[in-house]
Amino acid sequence: MATLNFKGKPLVWNHHLSVPYHQLVPRKDKSLTDKVRLDDNLIIHGDNLHALKSLLPRYAGKVDLVFIDPPYNTGNENWSYNDNVNSPIMKEWLSSNPVNAEDMLRHDKWLCMMWPRLVLLRELLSEQGSLWMTLDDNEVHRARIMLDEIFGESGHVVQIAWQKRTSRENRATFSPSFDHVLVYSKADAKYWGAFRKLLSVSGEILSNPDSDPRGPWISVPFSAQGYRENQVYKITTPSGKVLDPPKGRCWAATEPEFKRLLREQKIYFPKDGDGRPRVKQFERKGLVPDTLWLAEDVGDTESSKKELLSIFAAEADLGLHAPKPTALIERIIHIASDEDSMILDSFAGSGTTAHAVLKANAKDEGHRRFILVEGEGYADRITAERIRRAIKGYAWSGTQREELLREKLNWTKLQKADALLAKVEAIKAKEGFAESPDLAAPGKEAQRFDRIAVRIEDGELRVEGEKKISERVEGLGGEFTFCTLGDPIDPERLLSGESLPDYANLGAWLFHTATGGTLDARRVKPAEFYLGEAESHHVWLIYKPDLGFLKSPEAALTLSFAKQLRERRKGKKHLVFAAAKFLSNKQLLEHGVEFAPLPFALYREA
Repeated sequence: MATLNFKGKPLVWNHHLSVPYHQLVPRKDKSLTDKVRLDDNLIIHGDNLHALKSLLPRYAGKVDLVFIDPPYNTGNENWSYNDNVNSPIMKEWLSSNPVNAEDMLRHDKWLCMMWPRLVLLRELLSEQGSLWMTLDDNEVHRARIMLDEIFGESGHVVQIAWQKRTSRENRATFSPSFDHVLVYSKADAKYWGAFRKLLSVSGEILSNPDSDPRGPWISVPFSAQGYRENQVYKITTPSGKVLDPPKGRCWAATEPEFKRLLREQKIYFPKDGDGRPRVKQFERKGLVPDTLWLAEDVGDTESSKKELLSIFAAEADLGLHAPKPTALIERIIHIASDEDSMILDSFAGSGTTAHAVLKANAKDEGHRRFILVEGEGYADRITAERIRRAIKGYAWSGTQREELLREKLNWTKLQKADALLAKVEAIKAKEGFAESPDLAAPGKEAQRFDRIAVRIEDGELRVEGEKKISERVEGLGGEFTFCTLGDPIDPERLLSGESLPDYANLGAWLFHTATGGTLDARRVKPAEFYLGEAESHHVWLIYKPDLGFLKSPEAALTLSFAKQLRERRKGKKHLVFAAAKFLSNKQLLEHGVEFAPLPFALYREA
């Protein structure tokens, strides 16, 4: 297998091992939940290398899907390489931040930055988990070789071309239309294919949230743009809620047609029968995803910018470059995850991945969870705020359009252009926008539109009435805990008794270090000093984040405590972490107990 050599590679090869575990500190004031917790949706503000290491004790081998959108290293991004690698080379590099087009070592630095993060991401992946990474032509060829080394050549699944833009950049030598999506699996790629999901013939996502015997289906909203009197009526949901059409819209069909679709069980009410009606569309078979993803199916950067601006309508320029569209990540989620999967994005940006997870859950009533990591200062202001608004709903402003005239153009009609212009003028007059003073026009209060738009598109003359509207986008539901990175848990130098980690953080680290497993937060019982069950042991931690307690006899492993363990948890040996013990190892072994001393720094004199 070919390998990739770059400056600094020997120094970062195992750098992830020297990165200390940091505490995850929940911030209730920034969270959107009644009870902060570290085993549900998380948004972490902090350096993503440190955050990934802090996630290992709880999530190693538990993440089903990783999506990352790292710096493309175009030379215009001005990102910084600031990993604390103890090396003169690295310290020299640190003095030349930020990394830009003038930095002759920018490709080496990018690889040094990505290597330890990708190694940790691989550790976090489940055995059938997959990593999806977007890049452009600047680093994709180097990234392929690097990922081949980390995952093995057999871990390469596919390289997808995503149409990121539909407009042309005339200032470039070649107008860049596509980005790449690299896909790698922890499992052998030929076996990973067994976990794939099919797409509909139209490229949309098939699902079956209500177990319809007719098979998977897609749904479309049962509403239409504009106003048609016979398509405005009240609909009662199964939960008893009475609905009018959305503001500025009408229902998609007349009431008799709606009742027919209802009898045929082709109407779906999401949110357990409490949401707006949608129409089921069945297809007999699905398609294997291809490697060309067009903007019309999964969105482009322009549509993602518009979506972000609609969420933050009242705010000034957010200063974010080319966020990814939710439709792109929704497709990835559909292909590479299940309804209860854990999904991680360690270059979170504006939070598109979490938004896509919430949308996917709303569609099929799934229980997917997300973890976002963002190191920039906007982690709360933009990343978390977007998810708050997506969960709770937000006001939206846009343009409502109603088609007033559509005529195909041909030579005969062009010869009668005056007749076409007269039609357009008559429509404008009727709607109060007459250009001729001879045509009567209603008063401003009678106008239905703000303007009349006339254009020729695809060989057709189109006349549309446009009206600015504002409405509220319904919330998707959900919750999350916002965390920051606290002090590192470093037994050699950190804890002097002045800054003791809480029970959950220390317990997760000790459990993972001792057993290689991940701590199930639901099983932890601090009052009993019980951490959880590993493959060969029950694990206990006699600890309180209190220096007085740690120096007292209560913090020691006693004979009475050892005797109780067999009765409290049966079937396995017991591993006990404690500040001290009051009996010999021989006595402990008689009771099936092994002792592991807490780091001396935890309870020494401050």
